[in-house]
Amino acid sequence: MSDPRFNSIHLEGLTRREDFRAARARLQSGCGQFTLVGDAALLDELDAGDGATVAFDPETPGRSFFVKDGDKLYPLKLGVNSIGRLPDNTVVIRDECVSRRHCALVIHRDGTCELHDVASKNGTILNGAKIHGPTRVRPGDKILLCSRQIEFLIQEDMKSAG
Repeated sequence: MSDPRFNSIHLEGLTRREDFRAARARLQSGCGQFTLVGDAALLDELDAGDGATVAFDPETPGRSFFVKDGDKLYPLKLGVNSIGRLPDNTVVIRDECVSRRHCALVIHRDGTCELHDVASKNGTILNGAKIHGPTRVRPGDKILLCSRQIEFLIQEDMKSAG
């Protein structure tokens, strides 16, 4: 993954930068053959395989993923979705307590999803428990970033959450 959003040049101090790089490596290892990361070369490589690759249509009912922050609904894409206060994140949380790159949601082709803390200063809490590595998320799960709570949803859940 060569996503420029996960460069560590903005971090001050060697320890903080090393923590971020280790978190980035865990995030990268969480992506693989069954995660679309927006890389056309990867998609071509998968399609050129033995024909066993199953295409995943993100428009299929029940397969659209979202994060809800108050009254805002953020659509998520297959692959890596960054969450933090920088404006180039997939989900931008305007809160000084939230890290610039706080966490990431990885959406896999098979519909499974993982939450990764990206070495945030204040940690990432999923349903009341601090996560210490990649953690599976399910529809309706609550993600706490400092005092800001967001909710992970899929398309069917939007009807009841709206």
